[in-house]
Amino acid sequence: MKRLWAWGALTIGLLYFFLPLIGMTNFSLKMRRGEYSFDAYVKVLADTRFQDTFTYSVTLALCTILVGVFLVVPTAYWVRLKLPFLRPYIEFVTLLPLVIPAIVVVFGYIRLYNTSSWLPLTGTALGTDILLVAGYTMLALPYMYRAVDTGLRTIDVTTLTEAAQSLGAGWITIIARIILPNVLVAVLSGAFLTFAIVIGEFTMAALLNRPAFGPYMQVLGANRAYEPAALAVIAFAITWGCLGLIQLVSRFQKSAQRPV
Repeated sequence: MKRLWAWGALTIGLLYFFLPLIGMTNFSLKMRRGEYSFDAYVKVLADTRFQDTFTYSVTLALCTILVGVFLVVPTAYWVRLKLPFLRPYIEFVTLLPLVIPAIVVVFGYIRLYNTSSWLPLTGTALGTDILLVAGYTMLALPYMYRAVDTGLRTIDVTTLTEAAQSLGAGWITIIARIILPNVLVAVLSGAFLTFAIVIGEFTMAALLNRPAFGPYMQVLGANRAYEPAALAVIAFAITWGCLGLIQLVSRFQKSAQRPV
């Protein structure tokens, strides 16, 4: 009986999840009256605004991943090695982006860094991009930190550090050539989640008036019929592609750790 209930709950969950997706995909293929076609997808992919906004968001996603790695890996390593008593506080700080709305953060950026402030970052495109990368890094912090922290749990940080120091390695060498390669799979998992977050983010990019992919999706959805559905399917495929890569990387890590 319990097994029947479990299968029933799973079936309902799958239907609840996949039926809207199937309906949206079916609608996106009906741009040509009376037959299925990929016209909506062709129009979206050929749109120069799609290409520009997607390229912009991918560039910012890569910048966010780099900033996140340089910020999180040394911090998580140092906390685990030297400051374990600070771990609850660090975890609390990394969870704050989950409870503080992005709109609050971006209005704080606008208030602190407007053109009349001591650091007028919003006065230039580069400065605004820096703010946007900082905001994206904050949004991705809970996922990146937990991925890296989980990776550090699987290795003996103290022994590796002592062995490297006995050979004359400095702290930068230890982090770059010993710690980072050992948690690379965890870092990649956090990177894929960061990429998915940045690609779909709307609030910060819209309020900072930057040509990102999220605001483009909203503008297209307000003015077209079939193209928004096609764009939603593409965005969904990108997100699930990132999740699939996380699973692939996790399996690779398990097979690499399996004793010969």
